[in-house]
This record gives sequence, C-alpha cells and structure tokens, in this order.
Amino acid sequence: MFDIISVNGGISAVNGVFCDGVSAGLKGGHALDVAFIHMDCPCDISAVFTKNTFQAAPIRHFLQHIKGKKSNFFLINTKNANAMTGDKGLNDVCEVLENLKAKFSQVQNPIMSSTGVIGQYLPKEKIIDCFKKFDLGAKNGTNAADAIRTTDRFSKEVAFRVDLVGENGESSESIKSIKSGEFGENGEYGADSGVDSSLDSSPDSTFHIGAMAKGAGMIAPEMATMLCFIATDANIPEGDMEEILRECLSETFNAISVDGDTSTNDSVFLFTTRKSRAYDKVAFKTALKMAMKKLAIDMVSDGEGATKVVAFEVKNAKNKSEAVSAAKALSNSLLVKTAIFGGDPNWGRIASTIGACGVSSDPKKLKIFIGENLLYDCEKINFEAIKSAEKTMQKDSFRVVCDLGIAESSTESGLESNAEFVAESNSTLSPTSSDFDENDAFSYTAYGCDLGYKYVEINSQYTS
Repeated sequence: MFDIISVNGGISAVNGVFCDGVSAGLKGGHALDVAFIHMDCPCDISAVFTKNTFQAAPIRHFLQHIKGKKSNFFLINTKNANAMTGDKGLNDVCEVLENLKAKFSQVQNPIMSSTGVIGQYLPKEKIIDCFKKFDLGAKNGTNAADAIRTTDRFSKEVAFRVDLVGENGESSESIKSIKSGEFGENGEYGADSGVDSSLDSSPDSTFHIGAMAKGAGMIAPEMATMLCFIATDANIPEGDMEEILRECLSETFNAISVDGDTSTNDSVFLFTTRKSRAYDKVAFKTALKMAMKKLAIDMVSDGEGATKVVAFEVKNAKNKSEAVSAAKALSNSLLVKTAIFGGDPNWGRIASTIGACGVSSDPKKLKIFIGENLLYDCEKINFEAIKSAEKTMQKDSFRVVCDLGIAESSTESGLESNAEFVAESNSTLSPTSSDFDENDAFSYTAYGCDLGYKYVEINSQYTS
C-alpha cells in the first residue's frame, strides 16, 4: 500500500532539482520570461512531442543531438516559439546552448524548449545575456512556473510525496490512502496548499514527483500548445519511464481541448534524479497520472477566454477507440463550445456531433445528460429538465454525459458516477475518481471549455 501526499514546491520539491525564473526582457519590463531547471546529476530523459509536422527548432535539436543521452539542464524561453525558422532556428538553439555550457561547466547535454509566436527568429542575444542572472543552486519552483507562461492567466505546478508503507516496500493496488490535496471519492481535488516535502521522508520508502506546465491556447487532443516538465527522484528503471509516461498521456494531456489547434512546440519531459532508493510501479503510475491530470485540467480552466470547464464523458460505446473519438469530437465542437458559453442546454448539438463523428450509435439507445439532468432518453425528450440544465450550465464546471448504449455490458442506469467538478480555486478543477478507471473498455472522458468573445480578442492580436 502507499500514501500520496500533496506537498509544496512544485518541481523543486524533487531531490536534486534546482530551478528559477528570470527576466531577459522578452516580455518587456521586468516580467519573468526565461526559466531553467538544473539537476545535480545527469538524468535519463523520456519525452513526447507534438504530432504537428512542422516541429519547432528546439524539438528538432533534441531529436538530432540529445535523444538517448543523459542531461542535467533545461532552458525554457517564452514569447518566441522558434518555429518555422529553418536551419537558422536550429543553429540559434545550438549557439545559445553552447554559450550556456561555456558559462556553466557543469551543464551536460542541455535541452532547450520554447513557446510563443511562430515565425520569428530567436532573440538569442537577450537569452544569452540573462545567463548571468542564473543561480543554479536556487529552488524556486514558483518563479520557474511563472516564467514559462505566455497567455496563461496563472502558473501551473504540482508536487506529490509518495510513501511506500506496505510490507517490504511493496504496494497493493487495491489499497491507497487519500491525503490532503488528493482526489477524493466524490471527485474533488483538495485545495490544500500542501505540506513540506521533506517532512517524514525516507530515501528507502519515499519518492517525489513534481511538475510544472504552461498552456492556455492552441489546445487540442494529442497534447496541446503546452510545455510540461516532470521531475522525480524515484529509482525508476529507464524502461518504465516512457511506457508509463505514454500510458498517462492518453488520459490527461491527450484528452483536453480548448480550440482544436495543435502547436509546433508541444513537449512533455519526464526525468529522474534517482536520489531516492524507493520505487513501485503502481504507486509511481498512480501519482504521475494524478499530477498530469491536475495540470491538464488547469490548462483547460485557463483556456484563452474560457469561463467554464466541461468534462465530456462517453459511456457504453462499441469499444474504447469509439469512446475516445466521440468524447474528443464533443470537446472540439465549436457549436457545442459556443452553446456552453451561452449557457444554452442545446442537447441537439451534442446529439448531432455524436451522430457525425463516425462511431456506432442509435437514437433508440442514446441518453444525454447535462449535469444530473437527463435531457434525451432513448428517443424521449425531457422538456421538463431544460430549466434545471440551464442552472447547471451557469456553473464554472460540470459534466456532459453521453451514454451510447451500444456496449454489451451497458446498463439502464446511464449515470452511475456523474459527479460534478468542485472548484476550490481557479487552478484546482478536477475530474471524478471514476475517470481513472482503466478497466472500462467502453468509456472515455475528454475535457474542454467554452469559446467566447475573449478568445477571439486574444488571438486576433497575438503578434501585436
């Protein structure tokens, strides 16, 4: 068995990880716009990148020069994506990182990551000049998370301490204690600010996972316009890292959508210092998925111009693949998003999206819920539920459930766990615990937000 406890510090809660954010003048004024993460030992790195064909120069640099090697440094800049910049963009990355290594001799195989406007050359002189502000012994996760923001309204970070408390350090998947800041049985994510990461920790039975991310626009399934850096001190085998990372992606960053666009720079990195001697695969996967889910929901709640966050749950589909297709079609539908913005319980748009997305469906078996309100029930229209659904849609977060009724194991209940999100703050929206059920072969939950006037305003002036 194991305990997962929310702790302070974000990515800096991990032993052997140091970080900070500084101002290079990229954003103007004294705003933080360059971050670094320094590890005091070379680390194995697992990474997943955008499926966009036009990958940005930092990603190309990693794939050509770093992949398969250990690294102990990340350099992240905002305001400039260094994408669609050709060979010059790639050469600029090389020049910046060579200057970094010249400045700090302990840096090995540094990795660069960029976010911002596409089609502009990297302001390398400003970035290189800011190296003089770096304190590689700093542990300032808050500054680092703040420095990587672009249109994000708030920074996004999370950290957990995992205590292995079973016999011989082995965990039981069926027994897990829920601590403050963790997902509760009703799906709420605690707003507890966390405890000191060093309290009651032992390198033989305790490890940490800490992460920071950015993302608010160009967010679509198959990751998003997002950068995410996940550190751990667990003694995880290299072979487990990419396997677990990719498994967790499908239910987290690959399940969110703001506007249906996929960026050139999307990157998720997982690395380990192995400062702890502790590791358990089940415990690690559980904690990693929780951290990634929390950050993913943060991104949706921070969607450009977003006022509401919605979980789109598809149940009893023909198979998992069709459940995924239907849920993502709903989270990406502009008509559904605008209806959510207006608080309009237009279930017809939901039904139309399901019918058009190519999955097996039958109006005689379909049920559509908004919150707990059953609006369409196997060809019966429940007009009396409209007013209640309108009230539900005035909330900051709620669920839309489509029970397709196609799976052989489908039940008549249709809404067994339709709990709402609970929002304790602007960055703690979270899914129900049922969203973590990997054994449900017929269901999938995607996450999206509304689309309104503010999104148009932000993106009509992005380069100016």
